[in-house]
Amino acid sequence: MTKKLVTTLVVFIAILAITVAPVAQACSRIVYETGDAQFMTGRSMDWMEDVDSDLWAFPKGMERDGGVGPDSIAWVSKYGSIIASVYDIGSGDGMNSEGLVANLLYLAEGDYGDLEGKPALSVGAWAQYALDNYATVDEAVEGLRAEPFGIVAPDLPNGSSASVHLSLSDRTGDSAIFEYIDGKLVIHHGREYNVMTNSPPFDEQIPLNAYWKEIGGLTFLPGTNRASDRFARASYYLNAVPKFKARRKAVGAVFSIMRNVSVPLGITDEARPNIASTIWRTVADQKRRIYYFESAISPNIFWVKMDKLNLQEGADPMKLELKGHPILAGEVSAEFEPADPFDWLAPKAS
Repeated sequence: MTKKLVTTLVVFIAILAITVAPVAQACSRIVYETGDAQFMTGRSMDWMEDVDSDLWAFPKGMERDGGVGPDSIAWVSKYGSIIASVYDIGSGDGMNSEGLVANLLYLAEGDYGDLEGKPALSVGAWAQYALDNYATVDEAVEGLRAEPFGIVAPDLPNGSSASVHLSLSDRTGDSAIFEYIDGKLVIHHGREYNVMTNSPPFDEQIPLNAYWKEIGGLTFLPGTNRASDRFARASYYLNAVPKFKARRKAVGAVFSIMRNVSVPLGITDEARPNIASTIWRTVADQKRRIYYFESAISPNIFWVKMDKLNLQEGADPMKLELKGHPILAGEVSAEFEPADPFDWLAPKAS
């Protein structure tokens, strides 16, 4: 069997798997290199409803635990962070004071397996654990590969499955993707893993993307809202746009790619319930430690300079309330107010 035939068969099987995949929601993530060899991570959050996101500033030195009972893992945060919360039960996206960025994206095939005697961690705390404990992707890969915890993932408040995979990127452009498939942790580590969407699992996305690379983006690009199509478009445009040195142009380039792979507001498809509208987008400037946020229903982008926040040990956690969709613009660190942190997603008491 020829290599080309094998590739074609792999692609066909992956496409078939997508066609019959269970319900999932859409998100996309890229890591962009600027003209002066700096890095920015862009992300879209796609969901069937508003997830009541707020921005939070968490200082270092916070005492944390996994949030799912007496067997939860415990730690003290080594780094401060800014995060976007989801449903007030988890950190869905964010960056720490060392420029490490974490993104949680939906993955229908995710299966965390059993705890097997390990300390427990709520899936809502998975990204935060990485931001609190690691400065680089290398550190995170080494630490998480040892599986210091097992993940507990009860359903989300709206009844949807809390099945996700985690991406990390750092100031050097290093990247890693963490997935639990059939109860086993799978890690893809390397700068080449600079695009992530949703189903199928990442090792099946790679041959799909190779297929579209062979066709060439100037000839034809898949244009639907499916995760595999968004993966192909994001990969093509990430390599096609210039590597801008000017910060505003670089940020604009990342947002332009994220908008290209976003799902228009209000789009629904009864035949494909896995497609959902983009509700917000973020861009993390990892050298300058600036976190940009764009709501799909706001006329403006706003941003937070982490250097303007007090993230030192002993500082209060702070929240920027976004429920109600206030219209914000420019640098908004002064808008944060002290607030008690939310609780992680946990099983309902019986």
